[in-house]
Formats: sequence, C-alpha cells, structure tokens
Amino acid sequence: MIHLKKQLLKMTAVVMAVTLQSQAQTQDWKTEKRVNLLFGVAQTAIAKGYNVEVNYIHNRFIFDYSHGASLDFSGNLLPDDLKRQQLAIHEPYTTGFGIGYRLKEWINIRVEPKWHRFEFYYEGSPQNKSTEITAYNAFSLGLGVYGSYIPFKKKDNFLKGFIIAPSIRFWPTVSSSLKGNKFSYFNTVTGQNEEIKTLDSGSKFTPWVANVSIGYSFQFKKKH
Repeated sequence: MIHLKKQLLKMTAVVMAVTLQSQAQTQDWKTEKRVNLLFGVAQTAIAKGYNVEVNYIHNRFIFDYSHGASLDFSGNLLPDDLKRQQLAIHEPYTTGFGIGYRLKEWINIRVEPKWHRFEFYYEGSPQNKSTEITAYNAFSLGLGVYGSYIPFKKKDNFLKGFIIAPSIRFWPTVSSSLKGNKFSYFNTVTGQNEEIKTLDSGSKFTPWVANVSIGYSFQFKKKH
C-alpha cells in the first residue's frame, strides 16, 4: 500500500511538472521580444510600388513603423467617378507608425496615425509637375487588426523566422491640405467641369484596407 502511494505521488509530481512546463511554454509569448521585417504584398502586386514595415514586439506590446512609396492606381482600382474621369493617382509616399497590444500570440490591435500624398493625372499621361491636375497631403487616423503566423517557429533552421501577417485596417482621412476638401477643374477628356474630392487611403480609396505582408521575425534570446 505504501509503495502504491509513493508511485501515485511520483506520477502526480510528474503530471504537475509537465503541466506547469506546458503552461509556461504556452504563456512564453507574453514575455518575448522580437523584431519583424515585413513587406506588403498588395502594394507590389497591385499598385506596382512597395511597402516596408518594421515591428518591435516587447512582451504584449507592439510598435511599428511602415513606409510605402511609388504607388500607382488607375482603372478599376479607382472609385467609379474618378474612373469615369479617366484619371490616375500616384502616391509618392504613405508613411506612419502604430502602437498596439497583443491579445494572443497570433493577433494584435493597433492605433495608427498615417500621412499620405496624393497626386492626380490623366490616365496614361506622363507624371510630372506640368501634367499634374492637382495634389494634396492627407492625414489618417484609425485602427488595425493584425494576424501573425510563424509556421516554422519550432524549426532550428533558417525557415524558423518566416512570418505571414494578414491585416484588416480602418483608416479614415482626418484632415487634408485640399482646400474645402474638393477641387474643381475642366477635364479635357470628358469635355466638362469635374470635381476631385478628398479620398481615404484604403481599397478603392475607402477607409478599409485589407492586405497580407510576408517577411522575417528575429527573436531576442532571453537572459537566464
């Protein structure tokens, strides 16, 4: 009987140790420190430009800086009214930062102020100062929900840091340098007076943005 009790105590101790170790590993992400280097897929595939993003993860907090450049939009990428006017939009830059909180290892939310530059041309025309119809700067402030998937995290080779980061963001324009938030001009293609209004910075220039970024995550070793 005594021997059986000893065996039961040993088994209980082992189970508790395994459970505690498992819980520690599960909660490990809450105390990790990482740097992610990411590149936006949509900016290259659709807008023929690029976007680079750097995240610093400190425990459950995440800080980011992102910069997009040389983004071009025309045709079906524009709102219907601007498509009818046969315009093209060039964004020489869209830049800003974010501060967020990790709800889980794989998801975080961020508050994001961003600055944007919009330049308007006729579709197919050279893009320079002499052909520019109008241009303005805009500031947006919104929220983002970001995923974070590291498929090879447990590997011990170079694939270990590969990361996929899908996101959905709401970036409404808060202010712009466009006087009265609209610009009236004579369109030489449609042959009538037209109007350009302040745009948001998301898909089809709505406030909504959906994207996927890929890159590499570097984890700092913990001090023991």
